[in-house]
Amino acid sequence: MTLAALIPALLGIAALAGFLGSLTGLGGGVVIIPALVILLGVDLRLAIGASLVAVIATSCGAAAAYVREGWTNVRVGVLLEVATTLGAVAGALIAAHVSKPAIASVFVAVLFWSAWSALRPPPPKPIDDTPDDLATRLRLDSTMPGNDGPVPYRVHNVPGALGVMLGAGALSALVGVGSGVVKVVAMDRMMRLPFKVSTTTSNFMIGVTAAASTGVYLHRGQVEPTLAAPVALGALAGSVAGARVLTRLKIPLLRKVFAGVVVLSGLELTRRIATGAL
Repeated sequence: MTLAALIPALLGIAALAGFLGSLTGLGGGVVIIPALVILLGVDLRLAIGASLVAVIATSCGAAAAYVREGWTNVRVGVLLEVATTLGAVAGALIAAHVSKPAIASVFVAVLFWSAWSALRPPPPKPIDDTPDDLATRLRLDSTMPGNDGPVPYRVHNVPGALGVMLGAGALSALVGVGSGVVKVVAMDRMMRLPFKVSTTTSNFMIGVTAAASTGVYLHRGQVEPTLAAPVALGALAGSVAGARVLTRLKIPLLRKVFAGVVVLSGLELTRRIATGAL
């Protein structure tokens, strides 16, 4: 089957991935890569390259709306991206020396972690108005939209989050996902940001992380434009749609569907690794 015949399927898969990635803050790579490899038979490294381009599109499509509506903490995102970008460049360089089964094994672990993170409800965080000295000096405290006007919140544990972001960037480059699951967990659990602020700030960040490693993949010839272009267009459309409905959509059912797709993809990739079919 020619690539032209696959374009409708590529657009549909990428649009679904962009929609889910925009709503959950996890990025669309956890859907795009298994779909390209399992359903369409795309080489794993080319699928990772296309996914990185799609993650950039997903971030661009969702980030503008979230920033405009006041959900994204831009200062936190820009600060943390210093660490994720360094990690992404390192991860992209490492990926050239790692076998496809090893990369697939890491990706399977990311899939199962993404599913677990999507299903796990965020624990209630106690209100903490204690200023964090470093966050205060960097002016990271901000507000988010509320029914009665802007709601203030404080930021904590900046050094710990920066350390986690180095690993998140490396993971993004190695397996072609936005590593939003790591970023959301770090901002939600370590920095104690409100959950929707964590999700929207993750969407803002994942495109920058992916862009840092896409250049390395492009230089190695592992970004196929005729594959990446329709995937990016579909992801962009899906992420814009997701950004429009995030604030009024009930997420629990969607998270269950997302987790189910991710787990099934992980099981199939595990089977292929075990049988040597990858």
